[in-house]
Amino acid sequence: MIVPGLPHDPAFDCPRCPRLVAYRAVMASRYPGGHNGAVPSWGDPAAWLAIVGLAPGAGGANRTGRPFTGDMAGDLLFAGLAAAGLTEGVNGGHAGDGFALKGAIITNAVHCVPPENKPSVAEIHACRPFLEANLRALPGLRVVLALGQIAHQSAVKALGGRLPKARFAHGAVHRMPSGVVLVDSYHPSRYNQNTGRITAAMFAEAVATCVQAGRPNRA
Repeated sequence: MIVPGLPHDPAFDCPRCPRLVAYRAVMASRYPGGHNGAVPSWGDPAAWLAIVGLAPGAGGANRTGRPFTGDMAGDLLFAGLAAAGLTEGVNGGHAGDGFALKGAIITNAVHCVPPENKPSVAEIHACRPFLEANLRALPGLRVVLALGQIAHQSAVKALGGRLPKARFAHGAVHRMPSGVVLVDSYHPSRYNQNTGRITAAMFAEAVATCVQAGRPNRA
């Protein structure tokens, strides 16, 4: 089963961030048939694993309306999840391809596409209440995978942790006050892949760490 959003996602035309509202209009002219609004969370409502990204990509999630769909970052992400048995079907790069997640759900620190993929501090803060509420609303949540430092910082704060005690590093594992385990990974962006900052093997290791941490009978 998949859902096109979580109960506390922002509205499609969320007005909280004027700069992002203006940029959505720019994207609507660039992708006239695209989504061009706040991108909802997506995945399995019974998820034990929540994946937190940075923000929708202009030609990816902003265009397709589904997180990490339609760009190079999503190709690596979904391949890693598929290898761990967390998907069903084949990722066709569009929201109607029948592809689904099993036991996992994807959301973002910021739900609207930012210029140059760089949300401001104010925009990150404005969107954090949605992340906090959505993570609290997942009854089976045991592990959060944060993709990149901004997602890590937002996830730590959303889960009631403290940044000085939970520093970002690829593969790092942090136990949050709620008992949820936070695992860090470099973001699978095109830039990070092209520069070798993250590889398919590195991401697979991060997912494997999530699977290990999410086992109900772990020691």
